[in-house]
Amino acid sequence: MKNIFGFIGASVSCVLLAVLSSCSNEQRYLRYALKVAGENRPQLERVLDHYRHEDKDPSKLAAAKYLIINMPGHFSYTDTATVDFYYNAALKIQQSGGTPEWQRDTLRSISDALNYSLSRAVESDIKLVTSDYLIDNIDKAFHEWRTRPWAQHLTFDEFRDWILPYKVIDYQLLDSWRDTLSARFSDSISSVPSDDDRRLSIYGAIDIVRNEIHTKNPPRVLWEERSGIPLRSAQTWANMTFGSCYDYVTMGTAVFRSLGLPSVVDRVPVWGRNSEGHSWFTFLSDQGKETPTINSLIVAAGMPFYPYERIPKVWRNTFTINRDIVRYRNTAKYVHQFDLCEHDVTDHYVRTSDIEVQLMSDIRIDDKYAYIAVFVNSGGPSWRVLDYGEVKHGKVCFRNMGRNVLYIALYYNGSVLAPASEPFILEKDGGVRYIHSEGGDGVRSIDIRRKYFESYNVVDMRRRILGGKIQCATRPDFSDSVTLYTIETTKIPDKIPVCARAPYRYWRYLSPNGSWGSVAEVLFMDSLGNPVKGCGIAVPEAGQDAIDRAYDGDMLSNFEVNQPDGNWVGLDLGTPGDVSFVRIVPRSDDNDICPGNQYELMFFDGLDWFSIGRKVADDNTLHYENVPINKLLWLRNYTRGNDERPFLLDHDGNIEWW
Repeated sequence: MKNIFGFIGASVSCVLLAVLSSCSNEQRYLRYALKVAGENRPQLERVLDHYRHEDKDPSKLAAAKYLIINMPGHFSYTDTATVDFYYNAALKIQQSGGTPEWQRDTLRSISDALNYSLSRAVESDIKLVTSDYLIDNIDKAFHEWRTRPWAQHLTFDEFRDWILPYKVIDYQLLDSWRDTLSARFSDSISSVPSDDDRRLSIYGAIDIVRNEIHTKNPPRVLWEERSGIPLRSAQTWANMTFGSCYDYVTMGTAVFRSLGLPSVVDRVPVWGRNSEGHSWFTFLSDQGKETPTINSLIVAAGMPFYPYERIPKVWRNTFTINRDIVRYRNTAKYVHQFDLCEHDVTDHYVRTSDIEVQLMSDIRIDDKYAYIAVFVNSGGPSWRVLDYGEVKHGKVCFRNMGRNVLYIALYYNGSVLAPASEPFILEKDGGVRYIHSEGGDGVRSIDIRRKYFESYNVVDMRRRILGGKIQCATRPDFSDSVTLYTIETTKIPDKIPVCARAPYRYWRYLSPNGSWGSVAEVLFMDSLGNPVKGCGIAVPEAGQDAIDRAYDGDMLSNFEVNQPDGNWVGLDLGTPGDVSFVRIVPRSDDNDICPGNQYELMFFDGLDWFSIGRKVADDNTLHYENVPINKLLWLRNYTRGNDERPFLLDHDGNIEWW
């Protein structure tokens, strides 16, 4: 949604930001909010008068002040005719019965036609929200807080931050979402006996509701290369049939809050060793602990939170204006579009450090701020900004940064963001290790087998071939089998040479016990490396689909059997014949070097990437000479795939992935 958010960020007036940042206490914030409300001021004053003179509840008055004070940082569409048309069309598409992919593409075509006009019709909520709407939302939120058995122990501040806001996210329609969603997803929780412990606890209640969402609106997460106008209305949430992780956790948070369950949306803009980010919902447990989930609405809370991921930064979507970001927007010459109401909660998840980064001496920063970023693949090596820091005396300080991550500082040079520091690693112990561009530690040769680090899952899958055997036989049951090769290392050649003393009709890969037969590809070849013709065969428990997956050329489809031991897959040549080579491709993430693909190895000199050479792989290993040691390296695949990461090469030829 860059097209929408880019416009809205620019539409926040300097005057509005100035008055917000100049306030020093709640009363001044309130006065300024009412001032910028303009013609809508009487509506907001009516809300305050209501809780001062009619419903004389000091907590509700405090809640009303909080919402009004932070309203200038939130936005809605004002072209109601176009919005209504779009959401009516979206609802019909959702109820059409078409596949989620068809629904997405159909809705996107409508969105593309309407996006420009809608993005130009945006206004701050401070000028839009009516007294009736705000009073209704406040009263219903308080009713849920004070009557639900799972919510009554929450403090006012917890209620204010996790349940109260009249909207969960910007550009959400100002509709009756609390009524619609609580009616749609409350059947299960309403049927639980009053003395059931699940009903008495936030954890139990939120999982019951999550299960009902999962049953009525089975999550269909679709990855979006680009998004259209977001679906953020009560009716489209109630009928949700597809969406991103962010869409689902936002919808879930709205459902939970409609039932008095404290929930917020957290997100990591990008993982520390990935090019993508993630969003999830977090709720307060009965002990007052923030409890994150891991996978939209699919998995219940309680599983470890991504124990193998490196986390550079986590932002929380809140209703409260982040005054530090307001101050930054007012004083920066180049303004990056950080969300006005997101707050940094990285230290809620991982150990963090405040770091002071040395800037390169030959650059001149004509601004108060520099930026910290991580390396990502965006059509080649690039970076993604995570946060900003103030520049002082040739250094820049960044706060609350996740450890064990590769970073770089950037500055605005008048046209683009450019490197302001050398790349550096924030170590696990909080130390900073710079990757120096000047000087050198020499060069050496390298044999590269991958373009991306091996995750724990890939390591486990790859090890399943250890102990596997290549065999031939004259009988179809392999009772007279001859073992020609035993796999003793995961670094097997692309073409394993085999030599049988005589021609054999039956050939197979026999997987080790405990491996479930896991293998991505099997190929039997003649002396010229051409595939040998034959019919795929396998252990009787494997179906034809499993056999086909061993020969389909797709490294992400796998032969596997629903039993751990005694599995094999092979080839019936029809008549005895010779096989000279066998290719065994272990199950993995398809980031190994692939014969026939075109690659380029590059190194980073501190400012840009330079080529060491392009090659077409003729094996599952790429060999390069004169590769810089302890410099940032990157292997590109121009043929296919998006997963690529920077790495370092040491004097012994070991690779350190970042």
